[in-house]
Amino acid sequence: MSQAQQPEAARPGGRSGPALLAGAGFSSGYAWYVIGVLLLAQTFSFLDRMIMGLLVGPIRQSFEISDTQYSLLAGLAFSLFYATMGLPLARIADAGNRRNLIVAGIAVWSAMTALCGVARGFWGLFWARVGVGVGEATLGPAAYSMITDYFPQRTLARALSVYMLGVTFGSGVAYMLGGAVVGYVEQMGTISVPVLGELEGWQLTFFIVGLPGLLVALLMALTVREPVRKGILADQPAAIPLPEAARYIWSRRRAYGSHIAALAIFVMVVYALNLWGPSYFIRTFGYTTPEAGWTFGIIMLVAGSAGLLLAGTIADALMQRGVRDAYPRTILASMILLVPCAGALAFVDTPALGIIAIGLAVFFSAFQGGISAGTLQLMTPNRLRGQVVALYLLIASLLGLGLGPTVVALATDFVFRDDAAIGKSIALAAVVLGPVSILILWQGLPAIRAQLDQELGRAEHETAGRDPAAD
Repeated sequence: MSQAQQPEAARPGGRSGPALLAGAGFSSGYAWYVIGVLLLAQTFSFLDRMIMGLLVGPIRQSFEISDTQYSLLAGLAFSLFYATMGLPLARIADAGNRRNLIVAGIAVWSAMTALCGVARGFWGLFWARVGVGVGEATLGPAAYSMITDYFPQRTLARALSVYMLGVTFGSGVAYMLGGAVVGYVEQMGTISVPVLGELEGWQLTFFIVGLPGLLVALLMALTVREPVRKGILADQPAAIPLPEAARYIWSRRRAYGSHIAALAIFVMVVYALNLWGPSYFIRTFGYTTPEAGWTFGIIMLVAGSAGLLLAGTIADALMQRGVRDAYPRTILASMILLVPCAGALAFVDTPALGIIAIGLAVFFSAFQGGISAGTLQLMTPNRLRGQVVALYLLIASLLGLGLGPTVVALATDFVFRDDAAIGKSIALAAVVLGPVSILILWQGLPAIRAQLDQELGRAEHETAGRDPAAD
């Protein structure tokens, strides 16, 4: 693609400094407050998403379904519409008010999580999970875009990693609190609720974790302000027209394709660990649901959070030393280190070794959390960022969340034919899928580096023409 054919936001030196809307215009303290609110939203997002990991037993018993059927409820039902709705919602995020889009999304996914609690059968719960996915599809593209406008490049990786702590916080709280709630409500048997009638204990769990999210939507609406978009002309439409956006991505398909494909395959392993982690302790070592929830919840909170924060710190440090492909290099290292840790789950035979192996696997799996989409933010012009992140989330969700848990379930049901072999199924997924993702990302590094050089060089050229304090 020639320079004249490129989106205006991507042309080196294509705009003069004074014509740019530069910087978010807010203090550093307020920017970190926004990160805190977005972290809370992300926490509730994953709380509502991952609570399914603790309800395998009661829902399978209630609906009389297999592991494979359950994986469709926990994964595919959510991810199919989460992914497909991401692109049209990202168009809104690139052109409209991102804060308002997130507010609406939080309200929708919180209400739909509560509605999961009134499902009377497989298909009722399936379509309620679809609604959760549609609501949560608003958060990723809009939040990443807002954060990139709130923070300068030198602290962006840390900001994104702190935001993504919501993943480990949400998953950890889902398992710790959820395990306690499930253990409590299972002892209650059938519960009579006004208007709703008779509910089983697992159904009440969805109301307990879903409805508080409406308060987060209110907090977002009342206290978070939409930042000014960096790198856009004052009289320029925010979103790049769809045909132009498609041409831009296609012309750089090796860079975008290798990054997105590698991460999507890797995320299959990540979600397999996250969803089946509690079941691993229950089936392998005889833990109760509350014990498994507490154990895996602490692993997510401690190991997952440490992995996210360390990855952001490493990536920022390398960026400040001039390593422009610091983000993908950090991810590649974590992929290599995860494979033997997850593979060990096929062989460990004591709870202590199981905790160490799965803890290390979760630690390395979390590295990609903030900087995978962060890489795309740095590779992409502002007016296209939401759509590129939505494309990544579409593919990563369909493969990662849609198929990752199902691959493990299929191995358990049809390869090992033993529920107690869940550790071997997770290990098999890791040692097969991990090397594939490593090879794809490694081969794509030169193209990713070239795209980062172009886009970061353009951004530095434009920043030099305006007041640095604006950032």
